[in-house]
Amino acid sequence: MAAEAPLWTPTQDQIEAAPLTAFAKAAAAKTGATLSSYGDLHRWSVEDREGFWSLVWDFCGIVGDKGESVLVDGDRMPGASFFPDATLNFAGNLLKKIGSGEAIVFRGEDKVERRLSWNQLHALTSRLQQLFVSLKVKKGDRIAAMMPNMPESVAAMLAASSIGAVWSSCSPDFGEQGVLDRFGQIEPVVFIAPDGYWYNGKAIEVADKIAAVAAKLGTVRKVLVVDYLGTSSDVAATIDKAAAMEDALAPFAVKPVSFERLPFAHPLYILFSSGTTGVPKCIVHSAGGTLIQHVKEHRLHAGLVDGDRFFYFTTCGWMMWNWLVSGLASGATLLLYDGSPFYPDGNVLFDFADAEKMSFFGTSAKFIDSVRKAGLKPIRSHDLSSVRSISSTGSPLSPEDFRFVYDGIKKDVHLASVSGGTDIVSCFVLGVPTEPVWSGEIQGPGLGLAVDVWDDDGKPIRQEKGELVCAKAFPAMPIGFWNDPEGKKYQAAYFERFDNVWCHGDFAEWTAHGGMIIHGRSDATLNPGGVRIGTAEIYNQVEQMPEILEALCIGQDFDNDVRVVLFVRLAAGVKLDDELEKRIRAKIRTGASPRHVPARIVAVSDIPRTKSGKITELAVRDIVHGRAIKNKEALANPEALELFRNLPQLAE
Repeated sequence: MAAEAPLWTPTQDQIEAAPLTAFAKAAAAKTGATLSSYGDLHRWSVEDREGFWSLVWDFCGIVGDKGESVLVDGDRMPGASFFPDATLNFAGNLLKKIGSGEAIVFRGEDKVERRLSWNQLHALTSRLQQLFVSLKVKKGDRIAAMMPNMPESVAAMLAASSIGAVWSSCSPDFGEQGVLDRFGQIEPVVFIAPDGYWYNGKAIEVADKIAAVAAKLGTVRKVLVVDYLGTSSDVAATIDKAAAMEDALAPFAVKPVSFERLPFAHPLYILFSSGTTGVPKCIVHSAGGTLIQHVKEHRLHAGLVDGDRFFYFTTCGWMMWNWLVSGLASGATLLLYDGSPFYPDGNVLFDFADAEKMSFFGTSAKFIDSVRKAGLKPIRSHDLSSVRSISSTGSPLSPEDFRFVYDGIKKDVHLASVSGGTDIVSCFVLGVPTEPVWSGEIQGPGLGLAVDVWDDDGKPIRQEKGELVCAKAFPAMPIGFWNDPEGKKYQAAYFERFDNVWCHGDFAEWTAHGGMIIHGRSDATLNPGGVRIGTAEIYNQVEQMPEILEALCIGQDFDNDVRVVLFVRLAAGVKLDDELEKRIRAKIRTGASPRHVPARIVAVSDIPRTKSGKITELAVRDIVHGRAIKNKEALANPEALELFRNLPQLAE
């Protein structure tokens, strides 16, 4: 049921100041159309994709040669070609700005703080570019980094893309096999890693892991060890073909960075799917498609302007890192944090926001939920007056946590829950700064994206649950998958369900306000009695209960049907007794429906999640059914899976 009133409504001054408003006026002037609402603007952006994307290029100041044509074969998916004769350089667009102003502020869990001006970022990128050229890195070669979220990671990506090399990264907490499962497929020529990293108050050394990985990456010409713990030279000395990055950069003096203009569709990134159903898919994204989608989302949907201070809590193994660093193209200062967001307590990110006068605070839904459950109230303890937007992603943000943002973090803020994924290195649905925020709802579809919800017969539905689709091609679609020359894996991943239509794999629903609710992954939906139920609907109820820290829900095949099984991780000192089970069932029955009520409720001490913090319903479902898990390396805590094997509560 819709909330009685929105949680936040932009003032007329805020609407007028939003870049989205200026863009809508430019679109109306260009087309003569009446674009009096966001719905009007979105409709035009999908109906006239050529006009829309051309205007985005101009409005957002993309540096390059746009060419004559905007869209060829626009009715083919895959197969459409955006800006087919355009040339640009991705790094050149992120390094447009020069001067002594701050480009990057880095804070690590060890409390070390570093600041790089735009000129210093140019300088570091220049020296790295020269180093890569000296190593004979050429267009299309892969550079792989197992790195913390620190300035060297950003500069190395910029240097790689400046010469047309393809960048791929993961975080240093991945196990040896997890790194090899990813980088082993793409055959990098340079491997970049730190001497260690900090997490949860501990310095964690990774020298042995670097050596083991490098030894098995036969194509690597050079291993560069970045100093974080102060031991990079010592670590490099123990590894074949390795050098401390500072030592490797020593011969190169700063000079202007060279930005080679390349085709719009030139490969930029290889990202990896995080599922547990096999070796990760290697998803190849283009420089032009990634750039134009990101600047559109940053400028129009996030409202970024030159000089904003832009933060997203992320690691280099999550697509939000790629999304964050593109903020440089809008002239924003990147605020980077590396380490645990809860060490020494849950205030560290709010401390960062307060100290650095953050404009945009991005994090995960899980973080917001954990802050609420920890009883923290940043609204009382921190000065967050600079924060204009709070963004949440990674999993659906519950209505309870929507309300907590306004009650516990900041009253006057644009809360933008967003959803998309690694598959498109961006968002399908996200914030709209000129529209109200309603509890539990993502505000709207991304401009230029023909997002819809379809039933099983491929018919559009409103205010009913169905498959999230995108019915027309868009620039941020992957070029394809690595080592998939005929495109069969790519076709199977997104286009098998509905011909010539992107099927994203999310179970979604349009709201009465034109917003969207994501009910979870459609491959994890429950089907008791043949009725599809989204797992997020159950989590939204039980995770309101103080006794429950988090939950995971699966459908168990049982007695020729599927029954709902709910696993709960309980707060300290709480026991799952008959009385608590009764209250859990009552909460779900009244808050969701009788069909959502689990047949079994089981307490567990931990819940498995991916490196990017998402709970892994499919892996638990496979364990419960006795099936093998093929890619445990994708999990942050794979040992937790054993808690779900051969449970007596599920045998009857």
